[in-house]
Amino acid sequence: MKYLIAGLGNIGTEYEHTRHNIGFDVLDTFAASEEISFATERKASVAHMKFRGRSVTLIKPTTYMNLSGEAINYWMQQEKIKLENLLVITDDLAIPFGSIRLRQKGGSAGHNGLSNIIEQLNTDSFARLRFGIGNNFGQGQQVNYVLSKWSPDEKKMLPERIALAIEIVKSFIAVGVNLTMNQFNNK
Repeated sequence: MKYLIAGLGNIGTEYEHTRHNIGFDVLDTFAASEEISFATERKASVAHMKFRGRSVTLIKPTTYMNLSGEAINYWMQQEKIKLENLLVITDDLAIPFGSIRLRQKGGSAGHNGLSNIIEQLNTDSFARLRFGIGNNFGQGQQVNYVLSKWSPDEKKMLPERIALAIEIVKSFIAVGVNLTMNQFNNK
């Protein structure tokens, strides 16, 4: 069994550790805990690992957020990964900071990265781990908000929430999306 775990974000130091890059941060923490590292390859920074006898490819697209689907589509083809074994980790404005929800499918909810993935894969039937970043911004400030750094209070809570996201990723690989949703959603 092969799995592709894609953490969404933007490359470049100006985007490091911003709300929009939570997918990158989750995968960086996961890779460090497994003592593996990323290498820049075609369309993504890539790390390979084994988990519970399964082959897992972690990618952080280098295509920038709005073209994330290009990298995901490429690596799904390259590694011959089935759609049901894809998990996308993304930020979500629609849920409060630190809330984490796993979904089996769904629309983009206006998220450009998810829109591009849906367009590239020609389906919205792929699992996504939605990491809540809240929506504490004024009218017309959405872009500035998602590209901004975490508040001091959020930074304090972030390690615990990232650890929970990693547990959800591990569960997805081990037992699949349905059992994982039952166990972790609403935690």
